[in-house]
Amino acid sequence: MNYRQMGRTGLRLSSVSLGGWLTFGGTVDAGGTKSIVRAAIDEGVNFIDLADVYAKGESERAVGQAIAGIRRSDLVISSKVFGRMGEGPNDRGLSRKHIMESVEASLKRIGTDYLDLYFCHRADPETPLEETVRAMDDLVHQGKVHYWGTSVWPGELLEDAHDLCDRRGVYAPMVEQPEYSLVKRGIESGSLPVARRLGIGVVVWSPLCGGLLTGKYNDAVPDGSRGATSSWLDELLNDPMRERLRAFTELSRSLSLTPAQLALAWVLAQDGISSVITGATRKEQLLENVAAADVELTADVLARLDQLFPAP
Repeated sequence: MNYRQMGRTGLRLSSVSLGGWLTFGGTVDAGGTKSIVRAAIDEGVNFIDLADVYAKGESERAVGQAIAGIRRSDLVISSKVFGRMGEGPNDRGLSRKHIMESVEASLKRIGTDYLDLYFCHRADPETPLEETVRAMDDLVHQGKVHYWGTSVWPGELLEDAHDLCDRRGVYAPMVEQPEYSLVKRGIESGSLPVARRLGIGVVVWSPLCGGLLTGKYNDAVPDGSRGATSSWLDELLNDPMRERLRAFTELSRSLSLTPAQLALAWVLAQDGISSVITGATRKEQLLENVAAADVELTADVLARLDQLFPAP
């Protein structure tokens, strides 16, 4: 494993990290969660990414049980706030009330005194930015959060937040978590250049585009797959895309890599990326993903990938 600075901070993250979305506390039981998390730590993964809304808190609880006995300072644990966690009018969003109550609930579920990273899971147009910024600053001063960040915030809002924090003399968001993959490259003309300029670390989710870049959808949508039970593939999986995916799979084989490893290695080759968040339902899948940390792609391979999946 190798470790990268999170933007201009002194924090170092494993280049390949582990996320709990759609798996831990949900499709993966407690025993499976512990097996995968412990295997990840053994492989050098130090960053585990969670959110309160993942399995309605059960993801945090399952990972908390899985890391029991592990030295806390060896890990970088994150969670997120924004999504609805109850039926009340204040059970969602980025108000001071919801942030303060949500962080306490996340800490209790995970079984820790602090979060290394705490993300505003989405932007909240109904709450003044200053209210959110000051609540996050207070959490840092209280020692409950080491760094706060954002997820899927547009570049303009990141600039506004940093400008406000500079003017108020408070802690600014130092990490952004966007969606990013060979198939979905929109941040290259949006939040990514802003993050680079501001010194914000970037940790990306869905680097395999929901499994599209693993090769399993090259010819058909398998029964029981995520693509078979949702409509997210409809706008992506057409005949031209399948031709590109088949060519991508052939390229990965020529490099003695799996498609997933090639897709992850491409993300890690992009300037400004601090870590790539991967999911796993099996230990073998985790080990396959982690191996991408050591892959170095040549300029020729990167050019070929740009031809297959050009930026918008």
